[in-house]
Amino acid sequence: MKTRIAVVGVGRMGANMARRLKESGFDVTAVYDARKKVALALATELRCQAPGRLAQVTAVADIVLTVVTDDEAMERIFAIKGDSLLRGAAGRLFINCATVSPSVHVAVEERATKVGAQSLEACMASSINQAREGTLYLMLGGTVQAFEAAQPVLNVLANSSRYIGSAGTAAQVKALVNMVMNINTAGLAEGLGLGAALGLDLTLLREVFSQTGANSRVLQTDGEDMQNRDHSCFFSAAHAAKDSGIALKLANDRKVRVPLAKSALAQYQRMVEAGLGELDKSGVAELTFPGRSPTKKGAKNSAS
Repeated sequence: MKTRIAVVGVGRMGANMARRLKESGFDVTAVYDARKKVALALATELRCQAPGRLAQVTAVADIVLTVVTDDEAMERIFAIKGDSLLRGAAGRLFINCATVSPSVHVAVEERATKVGAQSLEACMASSINQAREGTLYLMLGGTVQAFEAAQPVLNVLANSSRYIGSAGTAAQVKALVNMVMNINTAGLAEGLGLGAALGLDLTLLREVFSQTGANSRVLQTDGEDMQNRDHSCFFSAAHAAKDSGIALKLANDRKVRVPLAKSALAQYQRMVEAGLGELDKSGVAELTFPGRSPTKKGAKNSAS
């Protein structure tokens, strides 16, 4: 009997994960999203159900992947009372892929355990293309039993999976990954922006960066886009702000000073306030390049 899989939260990442699972032979039985039209469109494409209630999703799945936006959304789908994925969840496995606070992952595991289900956090350090191709990099937290039970699904979605430890630990690592990435992105935008102000050839400057200590992964992924003002969304500025905020809270809780993380967070918050939150994080260059402005809509945006 095929394992029945449902996906909750079918934005750009979740939808591509559902497509990947379907094409890999899994029985994708249901998709769910707070935006009902989005879920219905994908359900038609995948020829599966689009239930209107979370409990109905659980009823038709053995494994439920969740790819929601934030702590509030996770709390809602795993609510203790009312409609929830936890209704009738005995024997189910939840694989939770959203970047949310570590404490939320711990709470979800506790709730799942109480109803006889398992929960595994599967934090992603990849983008939309990797979700579609099944080449995600996953950081995993939870019990060893949940990790082992999830292997058939993880092997289809990722080409690298790293088990970090108990619930919450993978989310801590993911927060630090995104904190450093966001700092690097904001720093690159400043370097290229200053280069533009000096009248330097930015293509040449990027090539020099790539061969020196200024090199970074974000130079490869975002440098050309910053230069060309092409901020098609793979990882939005709004998500960058959210994730930097998670890391900053962890730092505050442990009384660790992180001034660079604070500055990067402020930049992404400026983008959100200027209505540019749905641009890719590379759009932070709109704040630093001469002649650009966070209030101008000149940057190309094909995030839809």
